[in-house]
Amino acid sequence: MKSNKIIKRILLDKITSRFFNGKAIILFGARQVGKTTLMQEALRQYGDEVLYLNGDEGDVRDLLTNTTSTRLNVLIGSRRLIFIDEAQRIENIGLTLKLITDQIPHVQVIATGSSSFDLANRVNEPLTGRKYQYMLHPLGFAEMVNHHGLLKEKRLLEHRLQYGYYPEIVTSPGQEAELLKLLAESYLYKDLLMLENIYKPSLLAKLVKALALQVGSEVSYAEIGRLVGADSQTVERYIDLLEKGFVIFRLPSFSRNVRNEIRKGKKIYFFDNGIRNAVINNFTPLGQRTDTGALWENFLVSERIKLLAMQGKTADSYFWRTTQQQEVDYIEQHQERISAWEFKWSPKKKARFPKTFLNAYPEVQTSVITPENIDAFLLDSDPN
Repeated sequence: MKSNKIIKRILLDKITSRFFNGKAIILFGARQVGKTTLMQEALRQYGDEVLYLNGDEGDVRDLLTNTTSTRLNVLIGSRRLIFIDEAQRIENIGLTLKLITDQIPHVQVIATGSSSFDLANRVNEPLTGRKYQYMLHPLGFAEMVNHHGLLKEKRLLEHRLQYGYYPEIVTSPGQEAELLKLLAESYLYKDLLMLENIYKPSLLAKLVKALALQVGSEVSYAEIGRLVGADSQTVERYIDLLEKGFVIFRLPSFSRNVRNEIRKGKKIYFFDNGIRNAVINNFTPLGQRTDTGALWENFLVSERIKLLAMQGKTADSYFWRTTQQQEVDYIEQHQERISAWEFKWSPKKKARFPKTFLNAYPEVQTSVITPENIDAFLLDSDPN
């Protein structure tokens, strides 16, 4: 049964507060994370004053490609806001947005895109100094706590580790596995496969599965290449595309003082646990799994990254490891302040920070995150 109650996104008020400030508003995010729903909610009060255009439609692309301010004035008419969905599909969209912003200043233009590689490249230079830019991820722990309370959301933690936070998944209880498989198969690679030089969708699928099975582990492009039958340069290129398509993100290694610290290491996480599990077709309950620790780590790191984005905070995120396999799960640097966390799904398991790390970085604030104190980590983006 599908829930009809709208879940308010944290970005909603941030975006509406920027209306009519003389700048375009750009909203990025993967397909199906709720960009259109968010903008419809933001624009609801304006009714007929909004012109809605979808870049997936051919005639819209024709209208907005290589256009002029005169044509745009005729198109917009008396409306005060223009909303262009899937804007990355429109050639020269950056110049079109610049024309509206500069030549029709009483109109607020909003554009959304499900692929950063196209839209960002097309709007960054033309709109320098003329845009507010936001990133929308799948629903987050903080948003669901706002929606129905901390107690209920903590009770759903195991469910979130299995099925994630895509809006349709959250609002369709009982259909999660089926819908996630459809989501992964139908939407996950759509933008990536539309790019030039992606000749082997089967290789991309193998690569995503290999990455899903290595969540929480340090990744070697050469090793992944051997697993999927590709050279390391191809692997790196496809990983870059997956990151730009908001499927995964990379976490670099932290190194400052210790001789045997890994300096060029990287881990790869999925923005959504449900997508990760759909890729490997494993929705087994946590009590029957061998990868619960990896799921917990992926959940916490991705939720922390989402929280920072939602709250507009800037931090550098890392993991730490030595060649002797001493490790710290997650590190953040806010200017000169460094904080470190260890993640344990079972509160009974003791977590110890390596003495090598503590001796090298005595000023670091350390914490252990379990399901019991998750709110300290996922509701407040200020460290500790």
